Amino acid sequence: MERDSRTTWEFNGSFHQPSAFLMLGIPGLEALHPWISIPFCALYLVALLGNCLILFVIGRTQSLHEPMYYFLCMLAVTDLGLALCTLPTTLGLLWFDLRRIGFDACLAQMYFIHILSFIESSVLLAMAFDRFIAISRPLRHPSILTRATVAKIGLAIVLRGMVSLLPIPFLLKRLTYCGRTELSHSFCFHPDIMNLACADIKVNVFYGMVILLSTVGMDFIFIVLSYILIIRTVLSLATREECLRALNTCVSHICAVLVFFIPMIGLSMIHRFGKGVPPLVNTLVAYTYLIIPPALNPIIYSIKSSHIRGALLRALRRSSGAAW
Repeated sequence: MERDSRTTWEFNGSFHQPSAFLMLGIPGLEALHPWISIPFCALYLVALLGNCLILFVIGRTQSLHEPMYYFLCMLAVTDLGLALCTLPTTLGLLWFDLRRIGFDACLAQMYFIHILSFIESSVLLAMAFDRFIAISRPLRHPSILTRATVAKIGLAIVLRGMVSLLPIPFLLKRLTYCGRTELSHSFCFHPDIMNLACADIKVNVFYGMVILLSTVGMDFIFIVLSYILIIRTVLSLATREECLRALNTCVSHICAVLVFFIPMIGLSMIHRFGKGVPPLVNTLVAYTYLIIPPALNPIIYSIKSSHIRGALLRALRRSSGAAW
């Protein structure tokens, strides 16, 4: 039936764009959406409060004004953006069954979700580079990663994401869409929208794959290479205590890399090759990719970084003292 519908649209040659798409919640569990919204609300609350707290603590603590924590601020801002991008449509669907999203609004949400994902990938690469310099060239670290250099890296990361993804909305707007308007998630993804088109989508598929491999794919490869070099440097250290101390500074970053890249790779594989994957699995992987990292990253860094933990405790003591 789907193939016949596509053939009919292509034969007629008529150009059609839907006024809106219909978002789907968790397949098979629609009746439980009000209850399912409770853990989602908790995750969004943790993501918003946790990342705001990270920004507040680093901004107020002079001793944390270092490259590692500047990059952590970039990560926190990116995680806040990701959470805010999906929060309105996800909670609107779970709470009020608001399924419609305008065509242009969907493209805008998709654009920002993908930009922020690419920016997060690049920030994780910058943090890996910072750890490599800090461990292999500790004396030159302050002169290599100055504030000006960190600012330039941040600007380059943002421009890279914006420019590389700029053609995507225009490539989608040129397509003719069939009668189907149901998206697979409560937010807009490029592969999800692209697969609703009746026209030839080879250009979209090719460009999306090239951009993904040349940005996120290359980031992941360089992160792995950075840690290979870090491990080589650590193994050359004199004592076991020095090795453990050097590796301990990387644990939180490694956790953040795994939390971000594993669901992202899984979701990309499902969208491109997982035609027989149950819809529930696709939905859970997508939510894991977009909601779990923003919620977990502040917790990971608060637990593993003694400097952030100490600054946070001092800030809480000052607040409680002022209240008394």
